[in-house]
Amino acid sequence: MRYLYTLAMFLVTPLLVLRLLARGVRSRPYHQRWPERFGFFRTPGFNGSLWVHAVSVGEVNAAEPLIKALQRDYPKAQLVVTTVTPTGTARVQQLFGDSVFHVYLPYDLPYAVSRFLKKIRPRLALIVETEIWPNLYFACRRRGIPLMIVNARLSERSLRGYRPLRGLLRSALRCVTLIAAQSRTDAARYRLLGADPQQVLVTGNMKFDMPIPDGAVELAAGMREQWGPRRPVWMAASTHEGEEQAVLEAHLQVLKRLPDALLLLAPRHPERFRLVEHSVRSLGFTVATRGLEGVPSSSHQVFVIDAMGQLMPFFAGSDVAFVGGSLVPIGGHNVLEPAALSVPVLVGPHTFNFDEITRSLIEQGGAMRVTGAAQLGPDVLRLLLDAASRERMGRDAQGVFERERGAVQRVMQLIDGMLQE
Repeated sequence: MRYLYTLAMFLVTPLLVLRLLARGVRSRPYHQRWPERFGFFRTPGFNGSLWVHAVSVGEVNAAEPLIKALQRDYPKAQLVVTTVTPTGTARVQQLFGDSVFHVYLPYDLPYAVSRFLKKIRPRLALIVETEIWPNLYFACRRRGIPLMIVNARLSERSLRGYRPLRGLLRSALRCVTLIAAQSRTDAARYRLLGADPQQVLVTGNMKFDMPIPDGAVELAAGMREQWGPRRPVWMAASTHEGEEQAVLEAHLQVLKRLPDALLLLAPRHPERFRLVEHSVRSLGFTVATRGLEGVPSSSHQVFVIDAMGQLMPFFAGSDVAFVGGSLVPIGGHNVLEPAALSVPVLVGPHTFNFDEITRSLIEQGGAMRVTGAAQLGPDVLRLLLDAASRERMGRDAQGVFERERGAVQRVMQLIDGMLQE
């Protein structure tokens, strides 16, 4: 199975390169740093580095408190952070700058993986959430590198998708020293996939430990003064293709009852920023963007946040937050950012990527599920008109967030034990 998998990886590599070319048409960073994807980059001269892999923005955000804990507890350690996407790369640079060594994770080709490991020489590998690359895992075991999957999650959909490769993945997972799962459900799915039950632990979700950026609340207060402190404001965050139209139609319904309402719209992918802005203008809304105006004024009806990693102040300045990727079958995105700021949360029917967190927020009263696109407008309007319900939901959401904190400390205890060994 491993031989066939490796052969398939070699055969699809030209297609992966073509995909990079195609994506680079819309987002130029995809055309940069190609050699790194094959293990070619300057040798940093490390020996015994701590390596954290976080595929994209969401995983980088989840890993932020863990990386900061590693920097605090192991100040002399050389820290390597890898990503796969340019947006993840930009987020690493924004959060950590030159305090970590960043490189793209190479494709799962034996020689590329070997070059990569020889250059960074890790004494511990930490894979965030759901990245299972058989050749990489086998290479770590062959070199005696302890490997942990931290904040591990595995959706039912992913489990079904992995079934044709179950034998190979079972062998790969047996290369893992520890799997620190977000929940009992995630732990059970990893066991079903073939992980050694003795090596699967439940440590909780590290996203509950994410810090609220310094000054985010103060910045939000300043922005509200500029766009109108009494205006009803709602936010649609991390939206995907097929969702912006529903969000804008919902905002039209809101404007009929609340003509001074403001929508903060944050598309998920940078290559879609310009397209979304054009769509908003074509529908006749008065529009401002983060890139041009910085902050909306009292005359703007929609504000497009065309920047990455800057959502927290806007969440803090909103009365209601809809989290995207959930009206379309993407699986939803992080509902904890608005929850941490006591902002009521709305989600669509598709939240399998954050199933337990979302379900917990809904059960505890901090979030509501929108049954479909047509229901988004009425639900947003109802909350904007009901300050008491917003306050209660926000308080309950923040309570869930506070109760679940502590995963990073539990993961760090496991890391300390492994490094001492």
